[in-house]
Amino acid sequence: MDRDQLLKLGGKLDEVELVEYTDPWPVKGTKAEKRAERAVAAWFTLAGLSGLAFIGVFLWWPWEYVPATSDQHWLYLLYTPLLGLTLGLSILGVGVGVVMYAKKFLPHEVAVQQRHDGPSAEIDRQTFVAHLADAGDRSTIARRSIIKRSALFGAGAFGLATAALPLGSLIHNPHKDSTNKNGLWHTGWLAEDGERVFLRRDTGDPHVIELVKPEDLDAGAMETVFPFHAPKNSSGGVDYAKMEGMLAGTERVDEHELFEALRRSDNPVMLIRLRPEDAKRVIKHQGQEDYNFGDFYAYTKICSHLGCPTSLYEQRTNRILCPCHQSQFDALQYAKPIFGPATRKLAQLPIQVDTETGYLYARSDFNEAVGPAFWERKS
Repeated sequence: MDRDQLLKLGGKLDEVELVEYTDPWPVKGTKAEKRAERAVAAWFTLAGLSGLAFIGVFLWWPWEYVPATSDQHWLYLLYTPLLGLTLGLSILGVGVGVVMYAKKFLPHEVAVQQRHDGPSAEIDRQTFVAHLADAGDRSTIARRSIIKRSALFGAGAFGLATAALPLGSLIHNPHKDSTNKNGLWHTGWLAEDGERVFLRRDTGDPHVIELVKPEDLDAGAMETVFPFHAPKNSSGGVDYAKMEGMLAGTERVDEHELFEALRRSDNPVMLIRLRPEDAKRVIKHQGQEDYNFGDFYAYTKICSHLGCPTSLYEQRTNRILCPCHQSQFDALQYAKPIFGPATRKLAQLPIQVDTETGYLYARSDFNEAVGPAFWERKS
């Protein structure tokens, strides 16, 4: 049997009654049909161009922070909106193109069929395939090359755009520069080329530099601090004269560096001054016995569970609390987790006091992973 015969037979066997089966274009090749065809192709083309634009923005648009005083700041501000706009237009183009094609070119069919239980017989499967093939022919997609090409272009570019998001992180090697502060193993507390990194408080104004001295905290107090990389002199040591000028606001500073120190996600550190009676009961972690300075202990604020800020400190119990999932860490036992889903201690920052100025500084970067684990972590 040919396809037309199978169509009729299949309808009878399946008890299908065609109430309406109207060809939207009974007269072929009219101007209206061509306009509809071009409209559908235009939406698919928009989807393709938008998908390619998304890939271009994702790969090459300047995304790193630029200070507001820079002429390039507006480009940085446009990065995220452009990603949303281009990907959204690509999704919209594919969706509208498909819907418009269905409305403009697919036959308007109204059919009534009785439902039956159990699997279909072989003859039903054969007639079903014939119906599908006939529907493809009646949709006229085979002879509309401009729509096929534009649909392939739009859907293909949209597919590439959606694949660029997960593939981008695989193409970029996160460990390429792992020896500097931008690597996964380090934070903004890394002292490069022998520089000294002081503990800085956040005053609310990123342009104001205020460092921390031991006498600034009362016993039982906690403060969040951030790194400040002191300027160096010609011999490689700290340029104290220039640093005092920066603190006083008379020396020029790198505004981008100051702002980034306060905003980088792995920089916040809890500086805790234990009460003298509590400091006597401290249990230190092996290999970190000298990381504290007297009663002062510094731990990362990034929870080892999912990276939330451990912003709460109970003075009476000496517990560090994470408000997201209620993990608790004992400040008297090297910030060991004692409750909640966290299973790793908070990373401890080694601190000391600068004898020249009396300010607290970090002796080195953390020697363990900060925050949630990643797959290269060894413990």
